[in-house]
Formats: sequence, structure tokens, C-alpha cells
Amino acid sequence: MTVVAPRWPTRLQPNNFVLATDLDGTLLAGSPDARRRVRELFATKEAGARLVFVTGRGLESILPLLSDPTIPVPDYIIADVGATVVHGDLRPVGNLQDEIAARWPGSQAVLKALAGFPGLRRQSVPQERRCSFLASEGEVTPALRAAVDALGCDLLLSAGCYLDVLPRGVGKGPAILRLAQGVGLDPATIVVAGDTLNDLSMFETGLHGVVVGRAEPALVEAVRKRPLVHIADGEGCDGILEGLARHGALHAAGEALPADTPRGRAGLVMVYHRLPYDEVLENGVLRQRRPRSPNGIIPTLLRFFAGEREGSWVAWSQQPSRAPEGFQAHVAVDPQRYPRLQAARIALTPEDIDIFYKKFSKEAFWPIIFGFPGKAEFKQDHWERYLEVNRLFAEQAAREAGQGATVWVHDYNLWMVPAFLRPLRPDLRIAFFHHTAFPSSDVFNILPWRRDIIGSLLQCDYVGFHIPRYVENFVDAVRSFAPVDICGTLPCAPRFLTYGCALGVDTVTAAIEAGGRRVGLGAHPVGTDAAMIARLVETPAVQESCAAIRAYLGGVTGIVSIERLDYVKGTLEKLQAFERLLERHPEHRGKVTLLNIITPAAPGMEIYESLRVEVDRTVGRINGRFSTLDWVPVRYFYRSLPFEEVIAHYAACDVAWITPLRDGLNLVAKEFVAAKRAAGRSGVLVLSEFAGAAVELHGALLTNPYDANAMTATLHQALSMGEDERAYRTARMGMIVAEHDVARWGDDFLAAVGAGGALAVADAA
Repeated sequence: MTVVAPRWPTRLQPNNFVLATDLDGTLLAGSPDARRRVRELFATKEAGARLVFVTGRGLESILPLLSDPTIPVPDYIIADVGATVVHGDLRPVGNLQDEIAARWPGSQAVLKALAGFPGLRRQSVPQERRCSFLASEGEVTPALRAAVDALGCDLLLSAGCYLDVLPRGVGKGPAILRLAQGVGLDPATIVVAGDTLNDLSMFETGLHGVVVGRAEPALVEAVRKRPLVHIADGEGCDGILEGLARHGALHAAGEALPADTPRGRAGLVMVYHRLPYDEVLENGVLRQRRPRSPNGIIPTLLRFFAGEREGSWVAWSQQPSRAPEGFQAHVAVDPQRYPRLQAARIALTPEDIDIFYKKFSKEAFWPIIFGFPGKAEFKQDHWERYLEVNRLFAEQAAREAGQGATVWVHDYNLWMVPAFLRPLRPDLRIAFFHHTAFPSSDVFNILPWRRDIIGSLLQCDYVGFHIPRYVENFVDAVRSFAPVDICGTLPCAPRFLTYGCALGVDTVTAAIEAGGRRVGLGAHPVGTDAAMIARLVETPAVQESCAAIRAYLGGVTGIVSIERLDYVKGTLEKLQAFERLLERHPEHRGKVTLLNIITPAAPGMEIYESLRVEVDRTVGRINGRFSTLDWVPVRYFYRSLPFEEVIAHYAACDVAWITPLRDGLNLVAKEFVAAKRAAGRSGVLVLSEFAGAAVELHGALLTNPYDANAMTATLHQALSMGEDERAYRTARMGMIVAEHDVARWGDDFLAAVGAGGALAVADAA
């Protein structure tokens, strides 16, 4: 294609222009406020401003930027120093790349021709239709130029050390002109921006230009006399805005851009899907009640607002519409105990909650998180509703937070909140905690929206997980998304198991740099409220329940299993293993009873119905085979129990059998240990290797729930264990659970947020 450079006018039209900009040092640099303003400038394509990335990077290394919410989405991308030209959605632009490829002899031909120049070191970076080397200026000899010329290629040296061999006539400037001609862009509307000598060809086109502050002196000197090039004082995006205003592309730098998001007063903002209380409708009036759930997380998080800290708790409130009449967004949580904390309620309709939480989060994300991709269902319209709800949470958090506040976001159903929040409030410290597992990268990457999710999490200042393995899984997922620099590691022992568990690792990453951001990382297994459990064990009601359970067992060994109805909990595998125990070890018949307590799934979770039917059938088969007139092997309860009764079961039974196929942590295991410690009785914890708690609870009997023989053998070991060993194991686990309780979890997490990750494992040891 022949490119003819027209004559350019000396002035652009306001807000109707094309910015063709280098990335590193230019679009990706500058103050947070200027970067936000540039992003907003291109957020609404109807406004007339269009964007072209022009970079020496390969296309593969640009992909992470396309999911970074702080960076504007380009209309076109020119990569590989002009050798790659595509639309913003990565479609080739016409036949431009075919024309370039026709003039490219191929990488192997280039490497062979230059093999006689030992001073050249090929760069290990993604690239297409070019070869890049590291070389000094002294190595660019006439002989080297002749060898490149004989290939029909051009040689480009930038920054005195980066050498590119390109197809003849290829460069950033020519690529911009070819793109303009190919898609019908008016060159008179184009502004180019750069900061190194590698960008010189853009300014040699005669287009309007901006050289940003702190640019390479050789570039500044080369363009100084060009009348259409503005040499800016501001760096990066500050310089871009300055240059656009200078050329008339904006009425004034930043004019007509949205105003800053209003700031609240909260120093700490919790972003959690649940309110810190239950909303109950009584006689047509919505009232607050303390949560019925024994979940220790909410009381722990509330504890941070017991003093003078100004706080806000962002959560949903189910309403008939998004804007119900008389709806109060802000309500007091508990004026006596938390006088400076208010709940910032987001009105969501039943349909919002059903799609965003019950359907999409549980049908798309849940199976992936726990390693069951065959059960995952991906629906684009559900993803869009998920994004919409996450945006509402982010906008509310932005309104609540004071200048420089900490926003603590909780769990996978709010994965995209950081993506929406960071551009709104770049001043905030964003922390994120995963209450679930984080899967290996090959499983996580099945998600169609994996780049969006990783791009969002990289907007955080700190991301916490239960155990080191999940931290490393996250780092691997980021590696498949963007180049990653590891900013230090910490040993996992002795706090966590390393080689003695399926989820063990020996070191954990403390922080990474990726996508131009530093993100602190840490392992923070949630604890249980051991003190509260100890108080409950001493109450007359629990003592009576405990005695009743022992009487009910009638002197046989009680095996307690309490779990929610969910395929990840391994309920069927457990029942089948118990059946094999009775087959292979008849000495246990009549001497052990499995108390199998299953909490029903939340209403509307249809995906678990078939599992319930199969569990019912299996329990019936076992009892039909082995029951006698005075003994039933499995006592099955399909209902929720009050927490006091749950604690009584833990205290009364000798063995807890907790063998999920996968679990982020599993607080049931810790509650059992805390109850046995408080009751002063020994017990045996049989725990799946694939529960996060397995790497923390030294003293549990670990088993592989996928190994039928191991499950049966480990349960037999537990039932056959001597009292001395039982007591030792119980005491060891009891100390861990008491020391690392839920209050310490919260304290350690916020301390690590402040330290950027250095305390994540070291202080927990």
C-alpha cells in the first residue's frame, strides 16, 4: 500500500481526535489523576475521541492491558514496532499484516544470517514478524547493516541497546499512516505521543505530536524544531493532557471530564455481600435482628468498629426494585456498640440476587473454584448481571470511603469490585480476601472471563487467601495473564505443613509486580471463635444435650459428620467408605454409629437436588444391609441444627469425619477441636488432605477422599487409636485453634495489608 502524507492543519477540533500513543513511559505513566482523566476521555466512544496503542511490545504482552480497568480500551493496536496492526478486539486490520508478512524473511532466516555477530543477544520477549536483540551501539557495524540489508530488512536501534530487525518500511510512523489510510482515519485528527527514540518515526510523519516529560534527550533534540510537536513538562498522561490541550484537542487540559467521585468519611469500608445483621419483615416493617448464623467472621469484622474508627459496611438489601420508594441507603448497625459504623445498603431485586449470587456465582464460579469444571455453566447474560451488581458495590464503596481509606472486599462473588473501584478512587487502599479456595491456574483459566477477574484483582494493594497453596495458585494464574516479578518469598514451615499434605508448599510469595502494579499477598486461614465455643460448652443447655447424645449412642463410638449439602463436600464418598469399613472390619459392627448431619442448601439451589436423592438412597442401603434390632449404623439428619446442638455433638462424639473433596478451609474441623479442648476430652479428627485446614491442623489424621481404600483405612485407624495418642493429637490441635482464632485472623490480615504482605506468614508462625 502506498502511503501519501497529506498536509495537516495547524489546529485540531476539540474532543474529536485520534490519540496514537506509546505505552511504557507514556500512556502507562503519569499521576493517578491524569491517568484516570485520560481513561475517562476514551470511555465514551460516542464523544469522538479514539485511541491507538503504538508500541514495541509484542501483541501477547499487551493482552493483560486490555483487562486492566485503569487503562482505556484501544480502538486499534499497533504492536511489534509496527509489524502487527489489529483492531482493539484483536481482529487484523484489512490485509495490512499480510503485506508486512510478505516482506518478512522469517525469524530463522534472520537468526541464521546474523549468527556471525556474537555480540547480539536475542530478547526473550513475545514478538511477531521481527527479531529483537540486545546490543550496544558499537556492535551496529557496517557489516551488520549490510547483512540486514541483504535480508531485505531494516535495522532500528533505540535507547542505545535495543535492536530490532524489521521488514523493510515497517515502523511505528509508517504503521500509523497505513492504518489511517486502511480504516479511513483523517490524519489531520491524529495526535502521536511518545518518550523514546524508538518513537521518532511517529513524529517524522508530520502529524501533531506530544513528547511527554522526562523523555529520552535524543528524541527531544530530534523533534525540537518540528512546529506540530509539543514538548510537554508533565510526565506520561499528564504530558498527554497538556499536549492535547496545546493542540486544541481539548478546550483545556481535562475540561469536560467527569468530576471526582464524592468522598465519604469512613476510614475502613467492609464490602461484603451480607449485612452484619438479618433483615426481617414483621407486620410489613423491615427490622434488624442479630444473625442466627454462628459465623464468626461478621462479629470479628464488626470488632474493628468498636472504637473511634469511622466505618461503613457495604452490602445488599433485597428490595422490590433497585430504587424502592422510601429506601434508606444508610442505617445504623448498632448505635451503642458501634456508634460510628453505618450500613450502606444496596437495593437489589430478588432477580438480581437470584442471577448474580444463587445462579451465576454458584453455577459458573463455584465449580471452577473447587475443581469441578464439568459442572460449570457459563452464561454471558449472567456475567453481565454479575458485572452490574459488582459495579453497584464498587460505586457505593467509593461514596463511603474517606481520602486514603482502606476498603476490604470479601470473596469471589465480588471479584470485579476492585476493577470498578480503582478508577473511581485511585487514592484508596484496596484489600481482598478469598473465603474459598483458589484453584490451580489450568482450572481457573477455563473461566471465559479469567482475564477480567485477574485484571480486577491486580487493582488491589493486598490479596489474602487461607493457605499458601492458594497464594501460589493465584500467582500462577497471573503468570498466564501477564509477566510477573516475584517480590520476595517466605518459608511456610513451621506454621503450615509443607511436604506432608496434598496442599502443602514450602515457600509462599509475599508480593508480586504485574501489570505495572505491586500487589501484596498472604496466607491467612480463618480461625474459629474458640472462646465463644468454650463458653457454650460450659452452659447447662449444651451439657444436657451432650449427655443426651451419649445416652442416645448407648455406649458405641460416635462418629460425627456435619456438612452442607454440596457435591464438593464428598458426602457420597464418605458414606461409601463407611460401608466398606463395615464390610472389611466386621469388628466395628454394633460398636460405631455415624451421625450424618447434612444442612440443606439455600432455597433456590436446584443443582443439589439430585445429590440429596443419591444420599438418601445410599443411607438406606447401608442401614438395610447392616442394621440390627438394637443398632443402626447411620443416623441421618437432613436439617439445620442450632449451633449449641452442633457444639454438643462435637463434644459428645469421639471422632469427627470431615472429608470434603475440596474445601477452602473448613471451620467444622476447627470447631470440633475447640469443643473437645473446652470439654477436656480427647478426640480424633479425620480430615481430607484437600481441605485448607489440613495444612494448619498438625495432629489431624489426613486422608485422600478420592482414594476409597485410604478413606476406609484412615477411619479404621481413628477408631483403633489409643488414648495417649488421641490426647496428644487433641492437645496439639487445640493449641493451634486457640492461638490462631478468628480475632487474630482479622488482626493479622489488616496488619499485613498495612505492611504490604511481609507479615502474612512470618507473624503467624
